[in-house]
Amino acid sequence: MYTLTNIDQHHFSGPEDVYVLEAHRTAAGLATVASDQTLSLFDPARLRTGPVASLKTSHGNVTTLRVFDAGASLACTAGEDGSVGVWDLRQRSRVAQFAAGQASILSMACSAGAQTIAVGTELANHVASIHLWDVRSKPSPRATYSEVHSDDVTSLAFHPSQPALLVSGSADGLVSVHDTAIADEDELTVQTLNHNASIHDAAFLTPTEVFALSHDESFALYDVAEERTDGSATQDFGDLRRVLGCQYVANVTTKMDGSGGILGAGAQDKQNFELIFLAKTADNSWALDRNNRVVLPGAHGSEIVRSFCFFDDEQVVFTTGEDGNVKAWRAG
Repeated sequence: MYTLTNIDQHHFSGPEDVYVLEAHRTAAGLATVASDQTLSLFDPARLRTGPVASLKTSHGNVTTLRVFDAGASLACTAGEDGSVGVWDLRQRSRVAQFAAGQASILSMACSAGAQTIAVGTELANHVASIHLWDVRSKPSPRATYSEVHSDDVTSLAFHPSQPALLVSGSADGLVSVHDTAIADEDELTVQTLNHNASIHDAAFLTPTEVFALSHDESFALYDVAEERTDGSATQDFGDLRRVLGCQYVANVTTKMDGSGGILGAGAQDKQNFELIFLAKTADNSWALDRNNRVVLPGAHGSEIVRSFCFFDDEQVVFTTGEDGNVKAWRAG
């Protein structure tokens, strides 16, 4: 077990309580979105001096932030009114805003390699859709899929090295792998995985394996190369609240080299948040390594931690929470 120390933080204040929803790393700094409808950019070494830029989003309510190109510091926000904003964080300005869908956007994924933004909507008028937009010259619709899921599309992620492959997760309990190079929606889905619970987070863990985390904290892995006809898991960890002794799992960050992932698990009553490594064992199965977990004591108090991210070079972990804080953590 390793313990980190809170070395810096910034508190968002306003007439109402502010939730800091997400944080992501870019070359320009640490980007966050919050329930006060702001996209903020921080110098990661000086959180307490406040944002170096605070940009007002205009999505009704902002729901998600994704990095389009970390090196170029291009990021995307989306929200309740179905719109997407594209931001140049180096110039600290919005470079595009467009109506991506008719319903509230709940999920988004970006592929700089394919110059594509994918958004997933909530169920409205009995339809939940995935919209793909090409941003090569100016944003233009590339495809719409309206029959893939029967409920809210809650999670989207592109394959790290094959940008045509897209993973979607839904409140209908299904995780699907799509080849977006196929124009016919009837032929689009190459694998359907049945998690049997509303999906909170899903993405590729390795080039052929997908993880799924439900809103009730059930966690499982699927090997899409096996093509199991019933879509069942290759490894089912069950309810992580029992496995890890937590109350919720914020999200899962996968390692870019395919060597595993990191789960962020919290317990409000213990005012605690832990990073748990998912790694391969000697018998080539996956295991949650609790012995080498990283503990963030105090976390965000009795409030939920909404996201975490890493600045590996500086060996700093950043967390955001429903207490209105962005926090930096380091060993020692």
